Amino acid sequence: MSESCSHDCSHCHASCSDKKKTLESMKVAPCQGSNIKHVIGVISGKGGVGKSLVTSMLAVAMHRRGYKTAVLDADITGPSIPQAFGLTGKATSDDTCLYPVESKTGIKIMSLNLLLENTTDAVIWRGPVIAGTARQFWTEVNWGDVDYMFVDMPPGTGDVPLTVFQSLPLDGVIIVSSPQQLVAMIVEKAAKMANAMYVPILALVENMSYFTCPDCGKEHHIFGDSHLEQIALAYNVPHIAQIPIDPLVAQAVDNGQIEDIQMPFLDNIADYLESAAK
Repeated sequence: MSESCSHDCSHCHASCSDKKKTLESMKVAPCQGSNIKHVIGVISGKGGVGKSLVTSMLAVAMHRRGYKTAVLDADITGPSIPQAFGLTGKATSDDTCLYPVESKTGIKIMSLNLLLENTTDAVIWRGPVIAGTARQFWTEVNWGDVDYMFVDMPPGTGDVPLTVFQSLPLDGVIIVSSPQQLVAMIVEKAAKMANAMYVPILALVENMSYFTCPDCGKEHHIFGDSHLEQIALAYNVPHIAQIPIDPLVAQAVDNGQIEDIQMPFLDNIADYLESAAK
């Protein structure tokens, strides 16, 4: 530890044992009644790359394998998880805690859109309030028994991702990107944040990676060549996956039917999460 250390690890880029211990001490307990075994964050450097899609797909994949899964939608100002699962009901509460809404197959979900009167109401809040709400979804929601919780974070490296990194016992994060060179650069910012917070990067997922022509079967890289392997090599990420542009998947999300379609694109990551837990 440097002699000039301020003991404020939230803005520190140094690597030291004291920082790691401090970060661990900042973790908070979940709501009473919650028994959550594994917590996986899904992050991205920028918006619009399909982070919520990947979160939903992984929750569905693990649920199909017989695990109790949940999604904590920490993207407070842009909550899209309920739409993907076709949820129209509202979360309930009692004198002690909130309760998540279950999808038709039994995946537990908490999102701000499950609390708003109208799903299109704008959330015009300051950063600390938004970050505090994401934290409350961990500390004030009775999740019950959960084998795998996936946390859908907002893009970037601001208040909410920092709060989740500091407060929740993340087993690791999955970074979502798209093929553009600009996105690849921003992905590295997310990777560096994870490293600075001592959270393992479990996998990289490239969305909109290619489009397969339905007539000739040829793959077209509409958004440019992939940079996935180079980034994975640079940061020693063990697994990568690519999701193609598929109108059927987009339609299923729009219709709230993410649980009804077969999506094998992330099977290798689901295999890894399952084997790592065992």
